[in-house]
Amino acid sequence: MRTDPADIAAGWWRDLQPYFPNGARNPRGDRAALARLRRADLIGAMDDPATFALFRALGCRHARELTAVALCAGVLAVVREDDSRHPARALGPAPGGDERSATMSPLRFRRLVEASEPEERLIALRRAAMLAGRQINVRGIAGACLDWSDATRRFWIFQYYNAGDAAPEADTHAEETT
Repeated sequence: MRTDPADIAAGWWRDLQPYFPNGARNPRGDRAALARLRRADLIGAMDDPATFALFRALGCRHARELTAVALCAGVLAVVREDDSRHPARALGPAPGGDERSATMSPLRFRRLVEASEPEERLIALRRAAMLAGRQINVRGIAGACLDWSDATRRFWIFQYYNAGDAAPEADTHAEETT
């Protein structure tokens, strides 16, 4: 039975955190790895041992997969707390609110969903996590890093505008936590 890559990445992220959610110290936590990955560009993230730990955990076998894994590692290193809401919902306007109530402006959000190059996505997704106060749905953002498809982008747009119930059901990233 294969585990969902976003779940594996979330487990990797939890293992690196210096503290468990209950406040107890995590003996496996690695603050140094998190700091390196937070500051790294995409190439630097590719060249980090913690990224390769995630690469192996995901069962990756091909060099072409390293870019998405490094992107995921670099973005998750910015996150401090997991949030139950879909990442785009955390960035979007408040329910019933106008666009000015959004954590991330519609223009910035558009730049995020239009980002086609991995380095652009690294910068945009890190910015999104920072705007969300470094508290964002780890599984959701990891899934987007690992699979930035048209379906993922479309689903993020529906979530951002709080129209998740109208999102196409065929999308693979329709997390339960909307």
